[in-house]
Amino acid sequence: MNATQQQYEQETRALCDFIEKSPSCYHAAANLTELLKGAGFEELSEGKKWNLKPGGAYYVSRNASALIAFKIPRQDYIGFNIISSHSDSPSFKIKENAEITFEKHYTTLNVEGYGGMLCAPWFDRPLSAAGKVMVKKGDKVVTRLLYFDRDLLSIVNLAIHMNRTANTEGHAYKIQKDMLPIFSDGNADASILSLVAEELQVDKENILGTDLFLVNRMKGSIWGEKNQFFSSPKIDDLQCSYSATRALMKSSSRDHICVNAVFDNEEVGSGTKQGALSNFLSSVLHRINQSLGKDQEDYFVALTNSFMVSADNGHAIHPNYGGKGDPTNRPYVNGGVLLKSAANQKYTTDSVSEAIFRSILDHAKIPYQIFTNNSDIPGGSTLGNLANQQVSLNTVDIGVAQLAMHSPYETGGVKDTLQLTAAMSAFYGSSIQFVANGEYVIQKQSTIPD
Repeated sequence: MNATQQQYEQETRALCDFIEKSPSCYHAAANLTELLKGAGFEELSEGKKWNLKPGGAYYVSRNASALIAFKIPRQDYIGFNIISSHSDSPSFKIKENAEITFEKHYTTLNVEGYGGMLCAPWFDRPLSAAGKVMVKKGDKVVTRLLYFDRDLLSIVNLAIHMNRTANTEGHAYKIQKDMLPIFSDGNADASILSLVAEELQVDKENILGTDLFLVNRMKGSIWGEKNQFFSSPKIDDLQCSYSATRALMKSSSRDHICVNAVFDNEEVGSGTKQGALSNFLSSVLHRINQSLGKDQEDYFVALTNSFMVSADNGHAIHPNYGGKGDPTNRPYVNGGVLLKSAANQKYTTDSVSEAIFRSILDHAKIPYQIFTNNSDIPGGSTLGNLANQQVSLNTVDIGVAQLAMHSPYETGGVKDTLQLTAAMSAFYGSSIQFVANGEYVIQKQSTIPD
């Protein structure tokens, strides 16, 4: 693909702006739906019947933290082109009855870990809280999104004088002991729930439930000798969710339904009603098929001509820890889209899905690189192998290379968002058809934007 440094930086800044406006998975899902609405997508409800039409563009949400958007071709469809990603990131969840008063001089908040985060970078930086609040309104319970858009909290380090071995022997962090953020100065009336009520302008007694998480307040930044790098919270995995949504908005297929599935709870195993292990995707695909007048047999035939891209970032080789990577596959930031594989199938890429996706990238002239884990260092898992337990498809695991994964401030390459979006657009604009005996036909159908 051909792009200028200015275009790369422009797309990176747009991603950083999106992330800044998405302090929780709920805000991320809401902001993605706003992008879709602006592109003419129509909202559906799981609780009502669907009346879909050829040429239509739709989206449906679940739990205010997961969504599935799709475009239907004007002519009869033969399969689904699906991209899956996730909206959540590792953080600390604020518990019920959170206030802990210490010697009448500090009030901290009781928190627990969400996902596998790097603890050390959470210290000594401005934090806030964001998430979802359930509020009683008459005979209804309504969802309200909340973000304290100010520096509200801090997890404060112990001075080196009191922990002389911190730099030589490290520290094993205990969340319950070491990671509680300071909230107030010991004020007996300090209450995070009271602050929530004040922010939402509701009575405290009408707050029936909360899902609130700590948020790193640092803005995204582009840096480096020639602006080669950028850092931001939540690059994993909002970079993929943002790129997939942007690709869906400007791409189409003549004979495949293009689907963008953004799940929640990937960082804690996906085993929720809004996770990749749920029936969310299979339910939506069945309902699309039925609403367009197809039967169950048509659905199973369509699945053989379908393909899923499981999009979640991977590790770049770190200049200070080169031995942690695989010795022969050495991915770097700005090096192109990652094709991720693992023998244990935590990444679903196999020879079939790799060959199909490589063909698409080669045709679109989009650079790519191979990611495998060091054989002695187990890697994480992602969405594809879990979603396949509900909807079994040829699936490739992709992403882009990044550093400091699961830190509250991660680092990536300034070229990668645009390259990833272009790769996803190329996929959506392709027709992948199963012939027989392991043979597939792959055709480009639409112009791929730079």
